[in-house]
Amino acid sequence: MPRPEKTCEKTAGESRSEGAVGRSVEMRPIAIDLFSGCGGLTLGLKQAGFRVIGAVDNDPLSVETYKLNHRNMVVWDQDIETLKVRVVKRGLGIRKGELDLLAGCPPCQGFSTMRTLNGAYPVDDPRNDLVFEFLKFVRGLLPKAVMMENVPGLASDGRMEYFCEELRRLGYDYEFRVLNAARYGVPQRRRRMILLAGRFGSVPFAPQAECVRTVRDAIKGLPPPGCSGDGLHDLGEARTSRIVELIRKIPKDGGSREDLGPGAQLACHQTFDGFKDVYGRMAWDAPAPTITGGFVNPSKGRFLHPEQDRTITLREAALLQSFPPKYRISLRRGKFPAALLIGNALPPEFVKRHAQEVRIYLRQAAGSRVRRSRGADHANNR
Repeated sequence: MPRPEKTCEKTAGESRSEGAVGRSVEMRPIAIDLFSGCGGLTLGLKQAGFRVIGAVDNDPLSVETYKLNHRNMVVWDQDIETLKVRVVKRGLGIRKGELDLLAGCPPCQGFSTMRTLNGAYPVDDPRNDLVFEFLKFVRGLLPKAVMMENVPGLASDGRMEYFCEELRRLGYDYEFRVLNAARYGVPQRRRRMILLAGRFGSVPFAPQAECVRTVRDAIKGLPPPGCSGDGLHDLGEARTSRIVELIRKIPKDGGSREDLGPGAQLACHQTFDGFKDVYGRMAWDAPAPTITGGFVNPSKGRFLHPEQDRTITLREAALLQSFPPKYRISLRRGKFPAALLIGNALPPEFVKRHAQEVRIYLRQAAGSRVRRSRGADHANNR
């Protein structure tokens, strides 16, 4: 990727007061996060000015991490297939039609095209049907707006067609796009499908950023791992002497194993021409590649630090996902499960920018309804 003309963009949250339809414009709109994971979506919604009142996830480590960062929340730590909508409405004290935003990211592994070395991937993964559980909550809650994110593969799946037909039947205007998070303030190339739907007309997508944030913007100022006092940054890595020597030879700042020539590469790489980013370094002045749950393993992608002879740390990966420096990730089960939480998370900055547009949409819809109501009252009093 060519070096961007502009570097880091720091975007402050909106200062305007944008309320939801039917409620005071001085109040923050309310949202629910389905398939909440470690909390990236919730964080982005909060940064955009939403008040997240409830969340659902059935992975214990995800829920533990979520609660470390989002306290005083109602969290249903159970399988969403067994969770009744009426239980959520009763638990949160809301009625059908009152929720401002229903947001979520159904597990996306079943839609991913990166399944096996020969390119095959199962289309009958049972997780694929969890989009219908999301739809169950749309039907039962009838929120004013809907935000659903997933991998690009969902956009061409038949389940998505059915999902959108049901949205239309329920009275929503909708649109979905496949977007690169690097164009929305995230220092990482990450293609995501995002659907926005509203009951009062179409919901606009966020405008693209004028500049691109880079690896340098996100992690350059961190101290060397091992003595920072941050558990996510200080966890070490165990490598054989052969792998350590191979990593040392990779050229700094964007180098690749291909730079070493065939003779210096691992035997498995000499006979295989794919996955060229494996054992590659990130470049300082470009966005990072997609941060996956395997970023702690150099054999999984271009996850080597631009200068230091190691993979990026858990903290560095979280920063490249646009989490704030103090965001907590549970290490109770060790390094690799924690890495999976980070890699599977939604980048909060990407969420925030689109959620800001949703909030503006809700404010404008509220104003329109107030004007119509006042007009009707005036007509009745004439």
